[in-house]
Amino acid sequence: MKKISFVFAALLALASCTNTPKDYVSLSGTLANNTDSILSISGQQGVIKTITINEDGSFKDTLKVKEPNIYTFGTSRTKIAPIFLKNGFDIKLKGDASKFMQSFTFSGNGADNSSFMYAQIKESQNLGNPAAILDLEEKAFLAKMENIKSTYDSILNSYADLDSTMIAIASQQTNQMIGYFEQNFAKNKMFAKGSPSPKFENYVNFKGGKKSLDSFKGKYVYIDVWATWCGPCIQQIPYLKNLEEEYKGKNIEFVSISTDEARRSGGSWEAAEKKWRNFVKARQLGGVQLWSGQDYSFQQAYQITGIPRFILIDPQGNIVNANAPRPSEPRLKDMFASLGI
Repeated sequence: MKKISFVFAALLALASCTNTPKDYVSLSGTLANNTDSILSISGQQGVIKTITINEDGSFKDTLKVKEPNIYTFGTSRTKIAPIFLKNGFDIKLKGDASKFMQSFTFSGNGADNSSFMYAQIKESQNLGNPAAILDLEEKAFLAKMENIKSTYDSILNSYADLDSTMIAIASQQTNQMIGYFEQNFAKNKMFAKGSPSPKFENYVNFKGGKKSLDSFKGKYVYIDVWATWCGPCIQQIPYLKNLEEEYKGKNIEFVSISTDEARRSGGSWEAAEKKWRNFVKARQLGGVQLWSGQDYSFQQAYQITGIPRFILIDPQGNIVNANAPRPSEPRLKDMFASLGI
């Protein structure tokens, strides 16, 4: 009888050990078409674990994480993806290294968290151009916000086994996105179509003299607020040149306003102007090239916090679009066409 009790006690002890949460993450899986030998797991402080990938693309190892959170894993700089990890999880991953993030499926204990995250990412990619959402009429915009909220809530509710940390992160990200749209939509309302545009006055003209917004009365004005140090601004230059050529002789002026300043030019305003002039000459920029110098009033009036920023103004000096499409966007020509330009 004592022997039976001992065996029964051992079984209970074994069961207790089995039910005790592990203090580490088990991570395994297979990457088809893999050519790398190491899988790196990283947190905010850098790499926390490297896992060997076998020749057949399989891998299996354990690691400890300081806290439940979104981490990244990858085989190279161009192949990096997020994953939600928590000690006690046993996650299995299947994917194709040639379609790194797009091909992943997760299974096992804790897998729902990463699957949910990927479903959210996919939905975010389906949102379309944020600028187009901000261009909606108020009723359509409010309906779009409700649709976004309900869609993300639906995704959240479709995963039953989510960690509280993942739910908190997802809720915060959704609120931040909605907040971004609502704040910028409210800002856009301040510059509603048809309202008088803020003006700039006496900006230095590359070709000589000075120009003000009123100098272009009677024509549409497509304004590019930019700077020589701004990579995204420079990326738009070829598209802007093509527009200037295509709409030559039309009732529209293409005005580029450089915001080059002393702080980025060795502390000298003279150096800032010279830098702008040299850039315009070297790149053979067309249209009307202006430099704002120390006058920030136009940028401040339009609450410009990032460049490039494009603005379209009508022949009467009223706003058509305070955050107009970039030259590279096809919908800009559609806007021009709708105005008869």
